[in-house]
Amino acid sequence: MNNWYVLNTKPKKEFQVERLFQQGGFEVYNPKYRSDNRIHPFFPGYQFILFDHPAQYKMVKYTRGVKRIVGNDEGPIPIDTDIVEAVRSREIDGFIELEKYGSIPEVGDEIEVAEGALKGMRGIFKKEISGSDRVLILLNFVSYQGKMLVDKKKVKKVLS
Repeated sequence: MNNWYVLNTKPKKEFQVERLFQQGGFEVYNPKYRSDNRIHPFFPGYQFILFDHPAQYKMVKYTRGVKRIVGNDEGPIPIDTDIVEAVRSREIDGFIELEKYGSIPEVGDEIEVAEGALKGMRGIFKKEISGSDRVLILLNFVSYQGKMLVDKKKVKKVLS
């Protein structure tokens, strides 16, 4: 039975892996976005693939550029089709549209993750890392404090 799985690709091999699987007749979904007139993978190092486990497992796992199929000790973990469709629903002309969330936060501002798996989590903007691509925030969630890297484009400043 075919299910969707998440592939972890080797660094900078997302487009090569996508092409190899398409040529092999697999349905693969590698979400993309445009920035600075270049096309980038929306989830660097990851993409979705529809295949029959265990029948096609070795073929997928040992394809050039694949690091692993995301799972646990018992094997790859299938993901719900709704997840793939939710990501696809954000596409316009084949590209994920990145939204702007108001004013750019500054160090010390309270921020909220505006999209992704951590949507709704709040924290304090600590510092920018690697050319303003990511921000380091201190999470305040259920009395837990930890540090986490989040794409700067995925956070918004919380207005008082």
